Amino acid sequence: MPHPEHRTVDFFAEDALPVPVVTPAEAELLAAGRLGLPGRAEPLGSQQDANFLLRDADGAALAVLKIANPAFGALEVEAQDAAADLISAAHPELRVATVLHHSDGAPRRAAVRVGGAETTARLLRHLPGGALSGPRHLSATTVAAMGSLAGKVSATLRYFRHPGLDRVLQWDLRHADRVVARLAEHVAEPERRDAVLAATAEAWSRVEALADGLPLQAVHLDLTDDNLIRRPGSCPPLPDGIIDFGDLTTSWAVAELAVQLSSMLHHDGFEPHRVLPAVRAFHAVRPLSAAEAGALWPLVVLRAAVLVVSGRQQAAVDADNAYATAALDREWRVFEQATRLPLAVMTHLVAHATGFAAAPAPVAPPAHPLLRDVPADGFAVLDLSTDADAMDGGAWLEAGVEDRAAAAALAGGPAAVRTPHGGARLSRTPALSAVSPATVATGVDLWLGPAAVAQAPEAGRVLSAGPGRLELTCGARVLTLSFAPGTTPLVAEGAQLDAGADLVRLPAGATVRLALRDADAPDVPPLVRPEYAAGWLPLTADPAPLLGLTPDAPANGPDDLLERRGAVFATVQGHYYDAPPRIERGWRHHLMSTDGRAYLDIVNNVTPLGHAHPRVEQAVARQLRRLNTNSRFHYASVVEFTERLAALLPDPLDTVFLVNSGSEAVDLGLRLAIGATGQPDVVALREAYHGWTYASDAVSTSLQDNPNALATRPSWVHTVDSPNSYRGRRRGADAARYAPEAVAAIDALAAAGRPAGAFVSETFYGNAGGVALPDGYLAAVYTAVRRHGGLAVADEVQAGYGRLGHWFWGFEQQQVVPDIVCVAKAMGNGHPLGAVVTTKEIADRYREQGYFFSSTGGSPVSSVVGLTVLDALRDEDLQGNAVRVGDHLKDRLRALADRHRIVGAVHGSGLYLGLELVRDRGTLEPATEETAELCDRMLDLGVVVQPTGDHLNILKIKPPLCLDTAAADFFADTLDLALTQLGHAH
Repeated sequence: MPHPEHRTVDFFAEDALPVPVVTPAEAELLAAGRLGLPGRAEPLGSQQDANFLLRDADGAALAVLKIANPAFGALEVEAQDAAADLISAAHPELRVATVLHHSDGAPRRAAVRVGGAETTARLLRHLPGGALSGPRHLSATTVAAMGSLAGKVSATLRYFRHPGLDRVLQWDLRHADRVVARLAEHVAEPERRDAVLAATAEAWSRVEALADGLPLQAVHLDLTDDNLIRRPGSCPPLPDGIIDFGDLTTSWAVAELAVQLSSMLHHDGFEPHRVLPAVRAFHAVRPLSAAEAGALWPLVVLRAAVLVVSGRQQAAVDADNAYATAALDREWRVFEQATRLPLAVMTHLVAHATGFAAAPAPVAPPAHPLLRDVPADGFAVLDLSTDADAMDGGAWLEAGVEDRAAAAALAGGPAAVRTPHGGARLSRTPALSAVSPATVATGVDLWLGPAAVAQAPEAGRVLSAGPGRLELTCGARVLTLSFAPGTTPLVAEGAQLDAGADLVRLPAGATVRLALRDADAPDVPPLVRPEYAAGWLPLTADPAPLLGLTPDAPANGPDDLLERRGAVFATVQGHYYDAPPRIERGWRHHLMSTDGRAYLDIVNNVTPLGHAHPRVEQAVARQLRRLNTNSRFHYASVVEFTERLAALLPDPLDTVFLVNSGSEAVDLGLRLAIGATGQPDVVALREAYHGWTYASDAVSTSLQDNPNALATRPSWVHTVDSPNSYRGRRRGADAARYAPEAVAAIDALAAAGRPAGAFVSETFYGNAGGVALPDGYLAAVYTAVRRHGGLAVADEVQAGYGRLGHWFWGFEQQQVVPDIVCVAKAMGNGHPLGAVVTTKEIADRYREQGYFFSSTGGSPVSSVVGLTVLDALRDEDLQGNAVRVGDHLKDRLRALADRHRIVGAVHGSGLYLGLELVRDRGTLEPATEETAELCDRMLDLGVVVQPTGDHLNILKIKPPLCLDTAAADFFADTLDLALTQLGHAH
């Protein structure tokens, strides 16, 4: 019998490990009397130890009192404290729950008796911030940070040695098969028990085959969401603290990562592929070997199985342990997620993420082509991808699009049409879905022209045969043919086949699916989700060689497009998202990625008619076939367009300049005002954005677009307060004071001998998220600037063209008429088109500065586009749609405030909305980081939305004006879901 100080635990020698029974009062006496720290004890949950948080009289946290389970010897506790000290010293950027020390340097650790048994009690450093536990969704950033931290711990403990590591724990995955076998009886439900036993057997066999290649070392073995502490205030939550070294032991090094990954699987909205950022981050810090990568997911499954059986056993022997019983449902969810996909799929997915993916063995040319008398040059390829012309005009949403596209291809004369292996099909995606659809083909579909006979490519055996289906061996693989149920194979199950033997007669016009998978692979679905394609496709092979064709290039090969963009495209021209989907198609209010996923577009105010509008496309194509030149030539469209545009504005605005963008329009508008008045000073609103040209940038003071905006304005620009009635200096009813204050500033400029030549502002405050200006604001300011000889310049680039719904122009809401109106964005539905509309008198004064000319502003194509957009806005009643759908959406968004404390306000009108997110509705502290995390989560859920505002805490909601009620409801429902998953619900 070893001395108590030198003994270590052996799980298999223990009947059970109930938590020591210690009351808070007893804990307080122990902490004060034995460890020298008086305080108030609050119980903390634990699986096997007794833990208390000690607080002082003011409630401040002092330390954590940890009373070890009596089954654990003092040597084990010393090893845990030594490992914690080692990690703390090696990584000062990490906070570690190290043992506290007395003034003489001795650890605050003592042998105590609890419930008649001797154990160890000690005081540990308390780490504020809270654990990552709970249902809250874990973002990719959080997941990667968890993996990186685990990698640091693993690398630091690699050479740590201590006799206290020589222990046999139920959590050591080297013993997982024995633990499950011993405790499975505690899983009362037969179906669940059988599932756990089956999964354990399969996973253990995989690990056992690799065990000799798995290095052993000291491992924390519990770097889970329960034991990683978030940096206080971080959002998304970023772990920098480590607690609970109670499972420290020697085990497979890769088990450190496997244990951590398993703890992620119960979180809201989490599924297996979402662990990959942690795998990559761990691998970057502490590289995995090929064997470790191969063992990783089987170890995740084993950890999940151990959690289930151990939790049930602990709840049985320690019924009063609320911590253990509360975890039972969570542990079962971990198991369900760990076994959601076949082991082989997840193993290949991990191999792909860590660079160990191996190219599949090539398919050898067969002795006979699968389709007799169909030559290799008799096949045409049917493209169903996002790039395919067959998907134009919204065809991807129509039932039967694949058959129609195949029929059109067959009309060109080929004997058959085939789809590529491994390609993503846009034809299989719904318009609105919070989960990515299965779009990646694991086989090949054929549409036959003439009738054909399928023959055995080589000698083999029939595995199954029946109406509509035939499966046979094909070398080391299995070939599956699927066809119409009315067609019956010519061979029977179990038949031995010679190469060239007839398999099935396929009638003219038949559709056949071919799939080739590894003989030992699980059943492979015809289509798989893109996130898992790298796991499924290695189990398959391209059947093209069986048809006499060359295999298609791998569809899931490296995509270096973002890297290439960064190499040649100025990086100051940023892109949405850190890991953006590759968008190559749009339709109405949807954007489609090359993975075949459709995203709801909530951000694109550039295309008011919707993406790929047929009338615009046809008009542009028609005009390009005829003429496109500059506006100095004489042609009708430029006249017709400027007449239509001028007619939309009130008198005396009757003269139009055409340019290419909103920046140019504002720049020209300011030049017109300064030239007409001879007064070079300009008054502009703070926190506004007007463009990137010299003049439009000069009057832009948005801190997000230029953090030094206010300090770097030229001397001729003068700013007045942002008239934001929600978060500005004047709020609510007090916002009425903005106008007289602005007027006073304009008057003061004039009194100083510098009267403003122009006042420029958005007519509806876009940078603030669509906040309406206070009633009467523009009337007062316009009057003041005009009184001193200046002009009123209205920036309608974002608000104009019916987006507000209730008004076509933003200035109509203010009941004013500007002197100069700047327009762009919506005018061209994505085509570069802008305009400045003013009076003839002001326009003529420009001649004193020279002449005006824009090479493509007002070109035939631009003019035709402008006309077509105006026609479609009218004919499709898109301004009316902005009222109907916008009001409905605004009501839905307002309702979110009742459920989510982070929702501060809903701004805007029509489909020019902003959802402002705040940490506190009283202080209006902006929820900047939370908004960024929300946008990333919304992308996961199929919605493209982005932040705006000087604090980037407002969701800008400016979708195409064709947005329908179904899409608005999907957006609101998805936003509700994302806010809930991220922990913002009341």
